[in-house]
Order: sequence, then C-alpha cells, then structure tokens
Amino acid sequence: MRRVPHENVATVLVAPSALRDLELDLMALDLWVWPVATAPVHEDGPRAAFQLRRRLVEARRGAWDAAADWVPVWVAFGGSWRTGDEPLPWAAHHTLYSALDEHAEHVRYRRGLGGVRRLAVTREREAG
Repeated sequence: MRRVPHENVATVLVAPSALRDLELDLMALDLWVWPVATAPVHEDGPRAAFQLRRRLVEARRGAWDAAADWVPVWVAFGGSWRTGDEPLPWAAHHTLYSALDEHAEHVRYRRGLGGVRRLAVTREREAG
C-alpha cells in the first residue's frame, strides 16, 4: 500500500513580532511559511493551532514556556528543492535549519520533518 501524498514540513513556533521577517527570509530560500491556524488542510485551523502549540510547549517541560502564545507554523519546501518523487536532499534540511537558527531568539523547533496533507496553494504558487 502506498502512503497518501503529503507535504514534508517543519513545525515551528514563532514569536508573533518576528513572523513577517522570518517569512520573508525563508521565502527567498524557496521555503514557505504556513500558519497552522490558516492552513488549508484544517476545518478548524485555530483549534488545531492551539492544540499543536500546547503539545509543543508542554513537551518541553518548561523550556519553551516563553513560546506559550507564539504562532505555530509549518515550513514547506518549494519546487526548487524537489526532484520528482525523490526524497528531499539533505541540502534542503541544512538550509532550513540554518535559516531557523539565524532567528533562534524568536523561534522554537525540533529538528525533523513531519507530514501534512498536500498544501495545494504551494503547487499554485509554483505554477504561477
């Protein structure tokens, strides 16, 4: 059985005051920021964002308490990082984590990617 098509994403908590700058910096690297609350894969995005943020903060047992009201986002990889159905190259991971590390004061994340249903708007951006 084949896995349902998905989008590889990094889950990141971002200080609201830094969200715009992070998004612009990542966009230049063909990395796309999707606030979970408004991502097109949830029927109730604000609730999903609340639950995700809570899980992430509580999992760190106090280390991420400063991020309790930050914005949970997914960072997806644009078309320049993909080669057909091949896995993402390690350079994509390195570029993402290096960019996030430059914003370390305003982001919290765990290295590693998750998967969400395809973000159709990503494909529209690439086609346009």
